[in-house]
Amino acid sequence: MKENIYDQASFFEKYSQMTRSVKGLEGAGEWQTLKGMLPTFQDKTVLDLGCGFGWHCRFAAEHGAKSVVGVDISEKMISKAKTMSQDYENVTYIQSTIEDMQIKERHYDVIVSSLALHYVPDFEEVANNVHKGLVKGGQFIFSVEHPIFTAQGSQDWFYDAQQEVSHFPVDHYFFEGERQTTFLGEKVTKYHKTLTTYLDGLLKQGFQITRVVEPKPPEYMMHTEEMKNEMRRPMMIIISATKYE
Repeated sequence: MKENIYDQASFFEKYSQMTRSVKGLEGAGEWQTLKGMLPTFQDKTVLDLGCGFGWHCRFAAEHGAKSVVGVDISEKMISKAKTMSQDYENVTYIQSTIEDMQIKERHYDVIVSSLALHYVPDFEEVANNVHKGLVKGGQFIFSVEHPIFTAQGSQDWFYDAQQEVSHFPVDHYFFEGERQTTFLGEKVTKYHKTLTTYLDGLLKQGFQITRVVEPKPPEYMMHTEEMKNEMRRPMMIIISATKYE
């Protein structure tokens, strides 16, 4: 099993206290946008890559999914997801990396992934495996950190002499690969990819791209300075695509 920071006790404790961890989907700034891009789950077979606490798995189950499988590299995440899903008989969890997950071919109606694929080095490999795993007409919906957000690496603002936000740095955009950043006070490895890699990568695998959205914070979160600053640059991008053969 590859190393992952989410199984480090101090990091996991801090992650567990984040708003999105405590409040679930409604605590995630991008949720209202993502929710509007999701297909109907009624009688669908669903796979969630990088499922975390299983919030999206349970949402799919609550909206009629026939079966849901959640996959995550983190033992602590999977353990928490199982605890929170004890009343969901049609939801199961597997501890695995996204890259190593053996996706059953032509099996899933919907594959989702929320803010996980920027931890994976090779998007082409993921897109290929997802395409194989979907039935004809199956849908792939995923969110990732925006290439503008991941390019420079630090993922922090530049500040002026008064320590006010000056601007957000974008540099080394076309140099894809590993980036070291700080998240919740810990050093974290992520992988920068260009917009071309995401969009053209899907097209080359045989997907039809149906929507591309850069989510903005919802109005009910805009009372904080942090969320107001989120309007100054995109932090995430959400993409939906359909498999056609």
